[in-house]
Amino acid sequence: MGFRRCKNLRPPYKVPGLHWYFPKIRLMNPDPRPARVSLRDIARKIGVSHVTVSLALRDHPRISEAMRLKIRQEADEMGYRPDPMLTALAHYRKGKSGKPISASIGWINAWQNPTDLRKHKEFDLYWKGAAATAEKFGYRLEEFQLGGDFKPQRLHQILSTRGIRGLLLPPQGRQPDWEDFPWGDYSVVRFGRSLQSPRTHLVTADQVANTMLAFEEMRKRGYRRIGFVTDETDLRQNGHLFEGGYLTAQRLVDESERLPVFVMNYFPAAQRKNALTAWLKEHKADAIFTNLAELQPMLRSMGVKIPADVGLAVTTLLDTTVDAGIDQHPEEIGRVGFLMLNSLINDGSRGIPNIFRQILVEGSWVDGNSLSDRNAV
Repeated sequence: MGFRRCKNLRPPYKVPGLHWYFPKIRLMNPDPRPARVSLRDIARKIGVSHVTVSLALRDHPRISEAMRLKIRQEADEMGYRPDPMLTALAHYRKGKSGKPISASIGWINAWQNPTDLRKHKEFDLYWKGAAATAEKFGYRLEEFQLGGDFKPQRLHQILSTRGIRGLLLPPQGRQPDWEDFPWGDYSVVRFGRSLQSPRTHLVTADQVANTMLAFEEMRKRGYRRIGFVTDETDLRQNGHLFEGGYLTAQRLVDESERLPVFVMNYFPAAQRKNALTAWLKEHKADAIFTNLAELQPMLRSMGVKIPADVGLAVTTLLDTTVDAGIDQHPEEIGRVGFLMLNSLINDGSRGIPNIFRQILVEGSWVDGNSLSDRNAV
């Protein structure tokens, strides 16, 4: 049975015979909230322009320290919170239009011979990744060399005069003498763990995960007695996390297939070849994973054929002729380093942090001729 069309209905839509009415609908706000505090609201309260407020909240050096503090305190008291949708829109517009370069980020080179830094392909890619990403955000990455007669205080004078608030610290060939450099004036991110001071937030490769990945990939290719060769001259710098990943990976295999780590610097230089030969013979290693670029020529000088006698893979494929191992994605590490620094600048976070952060970038396995697939034989 269908409904008949009712003609000439008028509000309140009373249907003859049914005595039924549509209820009246009243629009209500079940969660009344105060209007969002804007930059202009803060500006009116203090008596400055909204541009000044915007720059102050972004900790821009054009605004005096006293005014920045005053604006931040007023913003907190008024309950100001950034609008995430407007922030996203602003980033979108900047990305579409191309943001002009408006500020610089410092890249500090304290190598004794400054040209040596970017001769390392990995470090050069840190630079390229950071520089390209900085440009997208309106920054220029600039190198400042520290060495000889160029002292840390002189560096600080130049940086502060230029209004540079953010610093990237690449790995250094030596531990610099920073003297009394005022780290509290800067947001700082370092690459890797080799630079022990200052202890700022860092971005680096995930050495533990990368080693476990390499161990698994080498086993997939038919290797069962996989050794790790490293140098423990400075455990904070050379291989301790690679070694940790290797020892963890070994726990997942039968005990009969576990090999002890061969530590190169445990032996005098003149005895290392003989010690390595004895280690290979005793433990019958069929593959080696290493973070030492000099291992490949050493093995060849010992008469070891790669990969016929021993397969070889490395922790990073750059700065070596070994072609099997881990791609640590150094350009991505550089990109993430700048993104971390940019977040610190925007948050007004400066100096040596009380709570230390690390961002780890996982690598990828790359096949190569130095580690043939024994399953295919």
